[in-house]
Amino acid sequence: MSKKIEKPDHEWAKKLTAEQFAVARNKGTERAFTGKYNDHKGNGQYVCVCCEEVLFDSKAKYDSGSGWPSFYEPADAQNIEEESDSTFGMVRTEVLCHSCGAHLGHVFPDGPQPTGLRYCINSASLDFKAREET
Repeated sequence: MSKKIEKPDHEWAKKLTAEQFAVARNKGTERAFTGKYNDHKGNGQYVCVCCEEVLFDSKAKYDSGSGWPSFYEPADAQNIEEESDSTFGMVRTEVLCHSCGAHLGHVFPDGPQPTGLRYCINSASLDFKAREET
């Protein structure tokens, strides 16, 4: 398991765009259907925009119709953390990067098989690393 990455906000702000900082470091949410990875079909891995931890694989991505990139499982369950989120009068499960604590989105129990889960993730919290073709 990787070591925890801790930086003050001003260092994250230098690395990230204003939108990435608002979402990943301040638990914001991008507007539905506006993120660059919502309709993305590339073959590879989605990594944390803050620390490049591998979070999701394109093989687990599907179109949920929600307006955000959706995955039925993480690439490695050890790379994410889940916390209860009761903001906005709802009780949800927040998904965070294990390595740096970046806010990624939320997980819901209405996804497809084999897990029945929908990891609803903000594009602003992700970068994409294409898989090398062999």
